Amino acid sequence: MTTLVTSWIGGFLVKRVMVDQRSEAEIMYPNLYKGLGLKFEHLSKYDTSLVGFDRKVVMPEGQIKLPGVNKGKEVEVNFLVVNAFSPYTAILGWPWIHAMGPVPYTLYQKIKFPTEDRVVVVRANQKVARQCFMVAINHEIKQKEQVDRE
Repeated sequence: MTTLVTSWIGGFLVKRVMVDQRSEAEIMYPNLYKGLGLKFEHLSKYDTSLVGFDRKVVMPEGQIKLPGVNKGKEVEVNFLVVNAFSPYTAILGWPWIHAMGPVPYTLYQKIKFPTEDRVVVVRANQKVARQCFMVAINHEIKQKEQVDRE
């Protein structure tokens, strides 16, 4: 399941958040981290490398716990701050998925999960997903052109 949603993170409404059940960690990119008004000295140490979508090994800048809220349900999210290219602002992986207890509907691009008094639905934003896809493709083309010039 990979779905693009809008989510409350650290008290701010954040767009372009990818929910990816293949990801073993929650990732935040530096632009979002700075945009939330956080400083790098607030990060806890994290000394294990990660392998990105492009199969490159990257070392996180550190980690930080922030509240994540979707449709009224809040969970603590342990984000790794990674300085790498991404068309997304953040990635919510299977630790977040397990904490939320959702039922994914990938065909309909929806995520349903229980709250204390009801079941809520988070819908994916297909327009923004297409925009992120195009940003990723353009980035890859630029990288290949740069390698060809060298």
